[in-house]
Amino acid sequence: MATMTALVQVDVSNAMERVRSQELSATAFVLACVGRAVASHPEVHAYRGWSGRLVMHRHVDIATMVEVHTSDGVFPLAHPVRDTESRSVSDISSELRAIRHDPTTSAGGRMLMRWGSKAGLVPGLIGLGYLTARHSPSVRRRTGTVTVSSVGMMMGGNGFAIGTPTISTLTVIVGGMGERPWVIDGELTVRTILDLTVQVDHRIVDGAPAARFGATLRRLLEHPDLITW
Repeated sequence: MATMTALVQVDVSNAMERVRSQELSATAFVLACVGRAVASHPEVHAYRGWSGRLVMHRHVDIATMVEVHTSDGVFPLAHPVRDTESRSVSDISSELRAIRHDPTTSAGGRMLMRWGSKAGLVPGLIGLGYLTARHSPSVRRRTGTVTVSSVGMMMGGNGFAIGTPTISTLTVIVGGMGERPWVIDGELTVRTILDLTVQVDHRIVDGAPAARFGATLRRLLEHPDLITW
């Protein structure tokens, strides 16, 4: 993969006030924004099928990690959140919370409960899935067309994270969030700033469409009234 990486800082003060007041998931808000931005620029989650032709998906299914508790401790469970381009933040929040409460509500959770987080088969299946899903439309539909990693939300401050390559053409990594000095209309103030790492496969996506996607994502994150809550 020829990865093109952008480090992005976004003012999410207004959004986080709404997340806290409605007791919603910050991760769900990011997923809703990413889903809508991808739907506006679908080329950023295209990929090449077995024949080498570009494959496009109608819906934006985002693979993300949900921390669940098992007998072996806390485990990051991979879960695809479906149709993120049209769902509300509240709906996505409810889905993520349901999985944390009962991992078996997710297909990955049922596999985890069956084999256990220390089962030797799991890494092998992940490796096999990586090789297969790179070109397989059916596997992509099951696992997701975009990857969003939100583990950085738990860092307790600002900071960027650089991820390893995934099967997704587009990966968004939440590196951290915290208060920072910010200039608005020439005035210095303190705002809640979200650090994002946006990675795209440059073999599929050129710089211009990647930049347009980034601009749309920034607008949605900074103006929460543009999405459905």
